[in-house]
Amino acid sequence: MTRIAFIGAGSVVFTKNLLGDILDFPALGEVEIALHDIDADRLDTAAAMARFVARESGARPTITKHLDRRAAIAGSDFVLNMVQIGGHEATLRDFEIPASYGLRQTIGDTLGIGGIFRTLRTAEHMLAVGNEIAELCAPSAWLLNYTNPMAALCELVYRGTPTTNVVGLCHSVQFTLTELCKLVGVPEDEVTFLVGGVNHQAFFLRFERDGESLYPALAERIAGDLELQRRVRVALYRRLGFFPTESSEHAAEYVPWIMGHDDELDHYRTPVGEYIRRSEENLIEYVRVRDALAAGEEIELERSNEYAATIIDSVVTGKPSLIYGNVRNDGLIPSLPPECCVEVPCLVDRTGVRPTPIADYPAHLAALNRTYVNVVDLTVRAVLESRPDHIRHAAMLDPNTAATLTLDQIDALCDELVRAHGDLFPSGLRQAGSTLDAALVAPGGGTG
Repeated sequence: MTRIAFIGAGSVVFTKNLLGDILDFPALGEVEIALHDIDADRLDTAAAMARFVARESGARPTITKHLDRRAAIAGSDFVLNMVQIGGHEATLRDFEIPASYGLRQTIGDTLGIGGIFRTLRTAEHMLAVGNEIAELCAPSAWLLNYTNPMAALCELVYRGTPTTNVVGLCHSVQFTLTELCKLVGVPEDEVTFLVGGVNHQAFFLRFERDGESLYPALAERIAGDLELQRRVRVALYRRLGFFPTESSEHAAEYVPWIMGHDDELDHYRTPVGEYIRRSEENLIEYVRVRDALAAGEEIELERSNEYAATIIDSVVTGKPSLIYGNVRNDGLIPSLPPECCVEVPCLVDRTGVRPTPIADYPAHLAALNRTYVNVVDLTVRAVLESRPDHIRHAAMLDPNTAATLTLDQIDALCDELVRAHGDLFPSGLRQAGSTLDAALVAPGGGTG
């Protein structure tokens, strides 16, 4: 029987969507679902949700719940990771402390100070999961990661543990395709497209119908709509020539041109601190769903556009599918650094997830991606090499941080966030003292 572990199942709405997708496949109606969360109340709610989804789907999965992560992972064929280490309180620290230095963020879950410190506080969990999959599961088991920062966390696992069957899953490609098709008035099933890059900063390299590019139609649509022109991703598209996969709220904080300028924030309607609002809404939604389940109320189920269920069905049945995944760059995009995590099309069948190379990736997109990948690489190195100075180095090279703060401010901000997160950090990065002082005594460090 196929066993699927949900790590962080207390993200109940997400668990509902993924489990509903899985049980919608006929071949997966009797899988074993192992739910894990460190919060007993959330775990109970996740189990209640799983039973509800199974009943509504007419499926007969075996559902177990585990406070112990190892027990959930043991023997699993697929491990779905969807945690948020530190929860809402850690998110607040990642926004409020930088804001006190004048550093503005929107989402803070992928790049920038928020992305760096979210990586650091999630690192021990990801390394443990990777090691436990290698120890407790068959070599053919797959880690399907949904936790951000996607590129950094996937890279941590495949560089820092024996687990190499790692794919990061996002929905930005799917949602962007839907939006583009609406803008040009073409049904999705009539469109041919190719996307490549890094997660949240990938681009539609092809967007066609019947062999003809739809980009001229998109350009015409945008030229006649002043409101569309007030989106960051549209501004990037008009200058780069390829439409980016991530929302304007995300894209604004991955570049140096928006967040530090009041007039640009206003022009592009960029919501500072947006993720705090979303995080608070998630807390409210959890309570609503928990209470609805306890009261026996109906909860809406509908198929999502997430890729996890499609991957599982293809591996189990051999029926081929095409998804977009975040995987190790083993020559897939030659103009990006080896071993970084890239987002490319992947073929899936009984043999697993097989990425497709994009050999002719545009040079200017690769150049922009490298400003992103630099930050990811240094953050991953901070963890794997126990180098706290690399935390500061990553922040120094982050486009938004570098465009806003001085070197001294970056040092002070990194030090304060290290202290604020405390025991959430990997043991090699918990040392007392400042990251600047650590840099002066690290290999290669200097004083003049």
